[in-house]
Amino acid sequence: MSAPILTVANQLTLLRMGLAPLLVVLVLQGHMGWALGVFVVAGVTDALDGLIARLGGQQTTLGAMLDPVADKVLMTSSFIALTWGSGLAFAIPVWLTVVILSRDAIIIVSVAIVNLTLGRRIFYPSLLGKLCTVSQLLTIGLVLLANVTGGGAMLRHLFTATLVLTVASALHYVYLASTRGPGRAPGEPAE
Repeated sequence: MSAPILTVANQLTLLRMGLAPLLVVLVLQGHMGWALGVFVVAGVTDALDGLIARLGGQQTTLGAMLDPVADKVLMTSSFIALTWGSGLAFAIPVWLTVVILSRDAIIIVSVAIVNLTLGRRIFYPSLLGKLCTVSQLLTIGLVLLANVTGGGAMLRHLFTATLVLTVASALHYVYLASTRGPGRAPGEPAE
């Protein structure tokens, strides 16, 4: 008998993916308090799905593939809605969203090229990549909060920090891939 595919952890990941269009609709309709609530619920599902998968023995290949996709769907749709949505008191600058989307597109294309030309490789996230993700999530959350409360005076500093981390993580990612190759641990010899 095969292992179940729709584990509780995977269902939470699918829920997070399904919350992305709801968040966008709420932002576009100006319901920022509800949008912030949906974003918080999505964040909780992200924490819970990983915890349940590890502690409950529910780690699956599907979950490993869906989790980063759900994260990207939520973040990309949030950045787009909070940049180009009308009626926002505080919007994410176009330049920041373009850099973030460009970085993600470049990484996706690069991974596809490496996998097609060299075979399947695993690209592990770096510390800079994780910090970049945290700063992007903070940007979304604090822009939503600023639109609810009306206070966003410090957002420009967050935008700058997120830009720096996004560019630095992209450069670091390219450096790591070119020096030790994708999918190898530090110190492991090249093929």
